[in-house]
Amino acid sequence: MPKFAANLSMLFGEAPFLDRFAAAQAAGFKGVEFLFPYGFPKDEIAGALKGAGLAQALFNAPPGDWDKGERGLAALPDRVSEFRAGIETALEYAKALSCPTVHVMGGIQPKNVTPETVRKTYVDNLRHACDRAAEQGIMIVIEPLNDRDVPGYVLPRVGDAARLIDSVERPNLGIQFDFYHVQIMDGDLAKRFEAHFAQVGHIQIAGVPERHEPDVGEICYPYLFDLIDRMGYVGWVGCEYRPKSTTVAGLDWLFS
Repeated sequence: MPKFAANLSMLFGEAPFLDRFAAAQAAGFKGVEFLFPYGFPKDEIAGALKGAGLAQALFNAPPGDWDKGERGLAALPDRVSEFRAGIETALEYAKALSCPTVHVMGGIQPKNVTPETVRKTYVDNLRHACDRAAEQGIMIVIEPLNDRDVPGYVLPRVGDAARLIDSVERPNLGIQFDFYHVQIMDGDLAKRFEAHFAQVGHIQIAGVPERHEPDVGEICYPYLFDLIDRMGYVGWVGCEYRPKSTTVAGLDWLFS
């Protein structure tokens, strides 16, 4: 079986954020991920992580104003300075948490800006992020987000991500392959995972269509878990789903 990391932004929501680390450890997880750490001092998060004996698998770079619907800055031509300052903040947290991977979000396609300008900004900013991250041995990943959940996102399909990585030409840039998003946009999950495996830097899972536990919905995850193992993937698989009831009540899929 792959090694699974609890996404603390979605799981263990019954507890305050800093208490979720211990809850994840008690439930049997060895690693965690989450969306954003920036609402807490990095030393407090590091203390909760260390106290629970967990590994930090991944978190996201600052996305702009999340509450107002912003979903990243990397592709936005008028936000370059803010994006690059955010990368510095993310790398400070990554160092404190010994986190090997940071997800960089592209953003929503801006109005009155050509796709060519957006793409050039995206490529330039990813090169900058990768170069800065390489100094700490950190991988940057980009994640295709389906256009049902995130309309207008600049990177909706896994093939788009693969081509973008080819353009950026940095060895520490990879795909965050979320089977949930890929299923909604493209399907044919096993073959797409095999085709893009060389670029996969992180994996996430959830059931489709409701984004509940991975044993609920239309995806056959036991088959995919075997495939992940057969392909030789040794990284973390992030459990980024919304529990149908409580987190622990829904963990039969993991420990059965």
